[in-house]
Amino acid sequence: MESTQWSNMKVSAFTFIKNGQILGYPFVQSIKSILPIVDEFIVNVGECEDDTLDMLYSIEDEKISVIKSKWNDEMRDRGYVYGQQKMIAQFNCTGDWAFYIEGDEVYHEKDLAIIKKSMQMHLNDSNVEALVVDFKHFYGNANSVLCSPGWYRSEARIIKNSIRSYAPDGLFWLVIDSNKRGRYPKAKKIQATCYHYGWIRTEEQMNLKSIKIQKYWGREPAAVDYSQIDQFIIKQFIGSHPEIVQDWLPVDHGLYKADPKHKLSFKQKKHRAMIWIENLFGLDFSKKHFKLV
Repeated sequence: MESTQWSNMKVSAFTFIKNGQILGYPFVQSIKSILPIVDEFIVNVGECEDDTLDMLYSIEDEKISVIKSKWNDEMRDRGYVYGQQKMIAQFNCTGDWAFYIEGDEVYHEKDLAIIKKSMQMHLNDSNVEALVVDFKHFYGNANSVLCSPGWYRSEARIIKNSIRSYAPDGLFWLVIDSNKRGRYPKAKKIQATCYHYGWIRTEEQMNLKSIKIQKYWGREPAAVDYSQIDQFIIKQFIGSHPEIVQDWLPVDHGLYKADPKHKLSFKQKKHRAMIWIENLFGLDFSKKHFKLV
């Protein structure tokens, strides 16, 4: 039986989405994957050209609150629009914890109890500001995952709502101790995994995404070709996918095969060298937007 302290804990989840349907996001499955362990779910929806809003309303769960917003198309500095939209949703969270999930991220039902217990365990620990989960980045198909320091292996996705935090570009949080400087949140690693499916959408959907969002980084759309990647970092996925996303997953077999004639870029060569050093000394060079405690 839960203690009074734990039973009084409130968990908010939040996300932002725009044109989720035409861009191929499994955002409905994403939201549903963590609904069982949250008390409210804030969804910030930008002006869409598709049926994203209707798809959200079709979930029909009283925990979900939809906010409609307008993106500033003139803001083209380093993805700050994404940070703005993320924070609009987070600022409407009223729970003790704010659980951020993106529209192409899904959690396995086997991990939900662990996540909830971890939030309960660290609720009153002032030294823990956020919780970190591992990531599986699927690429090309649902049978292949990327293993490289160029793809973050873990990230803070749950933060205390009492912490002064903001997201400069949507990807991570900075905590503000003073009015001048930000730092990464102090975080605890938990035994849970985020399944990231963004890179198994069709190339057509990914190219459409590039056309619609690259402007927010001040860049021109770049053509997406899945085959132009280092085969060395593509590994076979071992395990099961979350039940909620099974019907959405593309039907493919075997390991994704990159272009055998692909010439490695300088960055890809650098990542190979980093992997060699990681394996030799047991290190992890992937980017971390948090400080483990």
